[in-house]
Amino acid sequence: MTIIEAVPNVSEGRRPEIINSIVDSVSAVENTRLLDHTSDPSHNRTVLTLVGNAKGLFHAMVRLYEAAIQTIDLRNHDGEHPRIGAVDVVPFIPLQQASPSDCIALARQLGETVAKRFRIPVYLYGSAASHIGRQPLENIRRGQLRGLSKRMHQSPWQPDFGPRSHHPTAGISAIGVRGPLIAFNVNLATHDIQIARDISSAIRQPTGLSYVKAIGVRLAEHGLVQVSMNLTNYQRTPIHHAFNFVKQEADKRSVRIVNSQVVGLIPAGALISTAVKNLRLTTFRPDQVLDERFCPQMAFPELPPFGEE
Repeated sequence: MTIIEAVPNVSEGRRPEIINSIVDSVSAVENTRLLDHTSDPSHNRTVLTLVGNAKGLFHAMVRLYEAAIQTIDLRNHDGEHPRIGAVDVVPFIPLQQASPSDCIALARQLGETVAKRFRIPVYLYGSAASHIGRQPLENIRRGQLRGLSKRMHQSPWQPDFGPRSHHPTAGISAIGVRGPLIAFNVNLATHDIQIARDISSAIRQPTGLSYVKAIGVRLAEHGLVQVSMNLTNYQRTPIHHAFNFVKQEADKRSVRIVNSQVVGLIPAGALISTAVKNLRLTTFRPDQVLDERFCPQMAFPELPPFGEE
């Protein structure tokens, strides 16, 4: 059985009735299964995780766009997370018996349909990108909606599908293909957003962390700031390396870590490797994990670690 994962990020994380309507739109689509949805009011964003075959996920994502467009107006939107659209980004990840080319075909089909049906400009990113400059999602999202709206009139930045002007309420959307990613946040006991930004900048430096993208975010409702990270290759940079790096940088600034959080789902291997390291387990074998005996870990096809979300 072919299984693909979809992780759409929607620009709404505060109004339960809107979030529920979007979740309901995809929760009962044939040949798909909704595994998780996580909302954050500071980011004003909801991340959903679905699995299914290409046909099922295509129909689920079209329904998700329809629900989001009817309920989200970016003219009245604010949040800490960078964004370009109501449905900001939709990545596809090949899982069981699925190839990157399967996901690229799905991304292109969805992008063309969204552009035609909803008049939303669509950019392809990651392994689905039309050229190398669009592989990293941050290149597309630079300047957020306002910045991209200005650039999209220039020839190098015209959208892959749809009009060369943003949708008045739904903005623009990015659809792509990537490997497994971990969204990992570390919350700091300070009001000073510059500290989170400085630590995020240190992560992005050549002497920082490879395969990690980071931004500093203000959590106003908690009186904290956050280092918000995307780990694009958790095998090269494990989650505990990211945590320890943030802790070292926070210690330099005499700031305490309050807690950390994973957004959405995480591969079991990422947590197992962290447990093995921190517990100093010796002669440990992956087949000692009970779950792995009756539910073997899926193999992920190799993909370039471009993009985020």
